[in-house]
Amino acid sequence: MTDYVPPSVWTWDKANGGKFANINRPISGATHDKDLPVGKHPFQLYSLATPNGVKVTVMLEELLEAGHTGAEYDAWLIRINEGEQFSSGFVAVNPNSKIPALMDRSGPVPFRVFESGAILLHLANKFNAFIPTDPIVRAECLSWLFWQMGSAPYLGGGFGHFYAYAPTKMEYPINRFAMEVKRQLDVLNRRLSDNQYLAGDEYTIADMATWAWYGALAMGLQYEAGEFLQVQEYANVQRWTKEIAKRPAVQRGRMVNRVTGKPESQLHERHDASDFQTKVQKS
Repeated sequence: MTDYVPPSVWTWDKANGGKFANINRPISGATHDKDLPVGKHPFQLYSLATPNGVKVTVMLEELLEAGHTGAEYDAWLIRINEGEQFSSGFVAVNPNSKIPALMDRSGPVPFRVFESGAILLHLANKFNAFIPTDPIVRAECLSWLFWQMGSAPYLGGGFGHFYAYAPTKMEYPINRFAMEVKRQLDVLNRRLSDNQYLAGDEYTIADMATWAWYGALAMGLQYEAGEFLQVQEYANVQRWTKEIAKRPAVQRGRMVNRVTGKPESQLHERHDASDFQTKVQKS
């Protein structure tokens, strides 16, 4: 391998960037004018069923499952591979041009919430659900929620990029990030050895956020790297993963805004609870 010597001043090479080179760029802002659609429900979600998107659709479905009818939502598909996150309408909801992005239209003044962890926390506080009321347990929940937010970039942008998407396989970054992901799995495995869920006995937004990334990895659905990382050896993570995967709201949430996988697993947009039944009938 030829040693890379960084230039004195970095310049953007549009052709270098692997699978997502067409949408990665060193500047922000809109590339084209286009308004976002608005449906009839209190919450308007603009997303794609990546792990970060799944966190929010699972949360919304869990709220509805728990009887919070005020959590009804429209989920609009944002095809990030086609650059739809750079429309003027989307940038107005999330200036960082990342999914998911939420407009809360439940009150007299609509307002935006972006970043998946912020959306989960906003919904949990709004409905007083899936977040502990005991201050000690609540602190544990929030610690694990933000642990996930800080850790997942090493799994996704680190390991996932170099293992699955980089134009060439490079030993050093793959080994470096594989080591870190396995360390993270060990952190989770130890926590779950004597706790049913991350915050303790209560299923919370910390589990939803972490399951979307590490549950998918444990099930072998993320980057097809299950064997490489030997995910089966983390028995407590596997137990937790399978338990959460059985929840009906989780199963529905994984379908929303999904455009990959088996056709019966995809619900490109969700505008009513009956959309799931219609999908099953069509399948």
